Amino acid sequence: MSDTRPSEALLPTLFLSDADVASLADWPSAVSALAKAYGEPASDARVPPRSMARGDGIWLRSLTAISPAGGHMGSKLIAASPRTRRASYLISLFDQETMGLVALIDGNRVTGLRTAATATLAVDRLAPRRPLCVGVIGSGFEARGALDCLGALRPFESVHVFSPNPASRERFAQSFAGSIDVVPAGTAERAVSGADVVICAARSRDESPVLRGAWLAAGATVVSLGSTLPEQREVDEETMARAARVIADVPDEVAHDTGDGIAATRAGLALDAKLTSLAALVSGDAMPRRSDADIVLYKSVGSALQDVVIAEMLFALAKTKGYGTPLPASIVPVAK
Repeated sequence: MSDTRPSEALLPTLFLSDADVASLADWPSAVSALAKAYGEPASDARVPPRSMARGDGIWLRSLTAISPAGGHMGSKLIAASPRTRRASYLISLFDQETMGLVALIDGNRVTGLRTAATATLAVDRLAPRRPLCVGVIGSGFEARGALDCLGALRPFESVHVFSPNPASRERFAQSFAGSIDVVPAGTAERAVSGADVVICAARSRDESPVLRGAWLAAGATVVSLGSTLPEQREVDEETMARAARVIADVPDEVAHDTGDGIAATRAGLALDAKLTSLAALVSGDAMPRRSDADIVLYKSVGSALQDVVIAEMLFALAKTKGYGTPLPASIVPVAK
């Protein structure tokens, strides 16, 4: 029989439900945790490329990462059936010293948390230090999270939102009543006209771009969250061309595995020369603008590092506040 590791590895694994995550999460803590992680030296080996197993109308995606700052490593599994429009998200968190499985977390809300918080981290480094004029394209949970998170850190002068469904953009505006004054716009161009920050979290039904570079004001910071696969489009080639820098959470995937990146390359744009990692931005190693008039694009595909860092934050808060359910049995680390 294999020997087990010391008793600290045998502490109960804590399960955090979706309701636990909703109660524990707060935007400033999430942004702060990500800023700390992206400010630490890291290697590509700590965050390897994601993998995906595909079946008949189903897929299982795996993302893994070792945290550079929080003492944990973990994975997120996404089981999805586009055919039936159902998905499950599971995050496992292991202690780097004991190899103990310290937490299992329902990852449904974590995906939205890390996407919005990472976008806010980028915008906070890129946008001018004044009340912001914000244009939002999209009215779903990603758009709502991105605006809500940004509003928790930065003041707004104005916010306009466009969704092709008038009822959806009205509901979006009303959902912020009492906290953020959001004005529905009749077109995407009107929503982003003169905006300091443009948040794109939407794709058209035919996967044609929803944002045109010609609409952007000088000095705009653009956030693209809604196109993460080769078959998906969100911003047009002119947006990519006008950007002085393209900040990416995963530069190689943004360039070669997103529809926007692929289309820009096909149009003859030397995208690799524009790409800068989010880590370089946060650590201060990159200068995204040479002048205030430069347009900068932050494009996200999502990273396991973000999932693991947010999971670490939630786990620490859960222990402090008494949330979660200790599991009656767990994985026992063995000597190897």
